[in-house]
Amino acid sequence: MLTLLTFPSAFGQYSASPFCVKTALMLQFAGQHWRRFDMLDPRQMPHQKLPVLRTPERLVPDSDSIRDWLEAQGVDFDAGLTDVQKAQSRGLIRLAEEHLYFHIVLDRWGNDEVWPILRETFFTEIPSLIRRPVSNAIRRSVLKGTRAQGIGRFSQAERQDRLEHDLEAISAYLWQSPYLMGATPTAADMSVGPMLAAMRATPADTPLTRRIKQDNLLNSYVDRMEQAIPL
Repeated sequence: MLTLLTFPSAFGQYSASPFCVKTALMLQFAGQHWRRFDMLDPRQMPHQKLPVLRTPERLVPDSDSIRDWLEAQGVDFDAGLTDVQKAQSRGLIRLAEEHLYFHIVLDRWGNDEVWPILRETFFTEIPSLIRRPVSNAIRRSVLKGTRAQGIGRFSQAERQDRLEHDLEAISAYLWQSPYLMGATPTAADMSVGPMLAAMRATPADTPLTRRIKQDNLLNSYVDRMEQAIPL
């Protein structure tokens, strides 16, 4: 049996990580026999991050590599799509994972209202006496990473403006069909859906959570994804 090494459930989501949710959706969609194994410290994992798929032969790190492994077993996540649609799907995946994701990171790790909740959710394995200084050091490292990536250099207004263009692009697809590429979920939905769900699930009332919750099109899409491939 396959085992998905994943961050635990949090904030009403299958996992605190949308990449772990994405991988769970792919496994479920693929009809694989699999189970979850929760962990909080991925430092011993390849790439030092999650998700990781344990197969009978090896550990497969990273959600994209896991997709490649599943497709090598005969799964087609983009069945019926044209080459152009597959290219569009790839672009939507990159939009979600290389841009939307960092808005989520800042909304959680950079928000003083959310941070205490994250600290008590993600760092429970650290003894309480040292939890605050250790977690604060990790927080500083994460926020430094957002500056290196670039999104952390912008003001809230600038970030919101950049985000709007992405959400408008996603909405343009959803006006045409219930899922991004048509009548059934495909690979793009398994990346974009969890990112929007994570935005909505952040445990505080932020401009980002309100943006998703108050958008009937996006909000309904997230609900539809959760119903289409239940975890």
